[in-house]
Amino acid sequence: MTENSTTKATMEKIVSLCKRRGFIFQSSEIYGGLGSCWDYGPLGVELKRNVKEAWWRFMIRERDDVVGLDTAILMHPQVWVASGHVQGFTDPLVECKACHLRWRADALQGIKCPSCGGELTEPRMFNLMFKTFMGPVEDAASVVYLRPETAQGIFVNFENVMMSQRRKLPFGIAQIGKTFRNEITPGNFIFRTREFEQMEMEFFVKPGTDEQWFTYWVEQRLSWYKGLGIRKENLRLRPHGRDELAHYARCCSDVEYLFPMGWSELEGIANRGDFDLTQHSKVSGKRLEYFDDETNEHYIPYVIEPSAGVDRSLLAFLIDAYDEEPDKEGTRVILHLHRDLAPVKVAILPLSRKEEVSGVARKIHSSLRPCFMTQYDDTQSIGRRYRRQDEIGTPFCVTVDFQSLEDHAVTIRERDSMKQIRVPIADLKQVVLAKLAGEPFEGQTATAGEGASKA
Repeated sequence: MTENSTTKATMEKIVSLCKRRGFIFQSSEIYGGLGSCWDYGPLGVELKRNVKEAWWRFMIRERDDVVGLDTAILMHPQVWVASGHVQGFTDPLVECKACHLRWRADALQGIKCPSCGGELTEPRMFNLMFKTFMGPVEDAASVVYLRPETAQGIFVNFENVMMSQRRKLPFGIAQIGKTFRNEITPGNFIFRTREFEQMEMEFFVKPGTDEQWFTYWVEQRLSWYKGLGIRKENLRLRPHGRDELAHYARCCSDVEYLFPMGWSELEGIANRGDFDLTQHSKVSGKRLEYFDDETNEHYIPYVIEPSAGVDRSLLAFLIDAYDEEPDKEGTRVILHLHRDLAPVKVAILPLSRKEEVSGVARKIHSSLRPCFMTQYDDTQSIGRRYRRQDEIGTPFCVTVDFQSLEDHAVTIRERDSMKQIRVPIADLKQVVLAKLAGEPFEGQTATAGEGASKA
């Protein structure tokens, strides 16, 4: 990629690609859609699973000091009283007196309706939590909320995890899960939606060590994005000013990404102090303390919280991977997705539908499917099939030709360089696994319009 892909990847191009290739669809599209709700298609769900898997591996599986959790979406209403969400999780809302559209007051540039120029009402506070009812009777006693964040499920299970897993500070509890926010002005595709998934971790530390752990986790989270292919020039760290800090935060920094609409938050890392455990201790009556047997003292731990959105991270990976290259057919669209994230790892492409060739190709396909996500494609010319795989980010294409019947070998073509190597069918699985793990791809650039299957 010779240019910054964000100059090429307009939101319109990304939305078009996502629909055309089966990444993301408008929810309930046949009924006109539901505002800011999206469905993940066959390729999108694989990409989303890979993003979550990469986060889980980095945050939990490769560490000794973080464990996982999966808490319920519905929680006791007092959880949200203790956390401050019932009283404080609000946005200022204004309404146009002419067209009756509603807007977030803090997002407006002027004092008139952005849609029709009409007069606006005075701001009133609007709670962002979705409210529903548990049980058969819709009364105040049965009110529950769809969780607006996954963090509180971790805090109320702090003691359960600490005792059952025999954990000593510092340690973390992480989870990935659905959250719901009744956003007034969602938009920019999947950047801001009303239903989304969060990847959150609460790292509990001894008071006085929180600043160094905050710095540590900022560096760790930046390295995660870079390690998965996000270019460093498209990332920046923005510390929050004192006037924008959440009421519970001692400090906070956003990892920002250069989206097509400008620099915007990708992930927040906050030092939450002891606010959450203190609040839940007060409201529940349960002492959520840690006993330090080295100093023989009880105290409430401080918490460092890296919080990322699955959907927003996925969008950033798509945008950063998007590229266009001129070729003899016009423009070659490529998704330079990191191999860990690519929804399809290997495509099997027989050069002929004749049984002697397609039979070998299908056997290869069956042998590779248990190892990683594959796709079998025998429609149209080999060049067009390569283009389709490039557009969805498939790292490798395996071509089966008539020569394969004689030398029992196939050609592997690499997405980014378009180089090819010839390998024995018996070695194919191990070769592909090695390449997916990062082994250099040393081959020759394809010739003859990419129709050749020989290196």
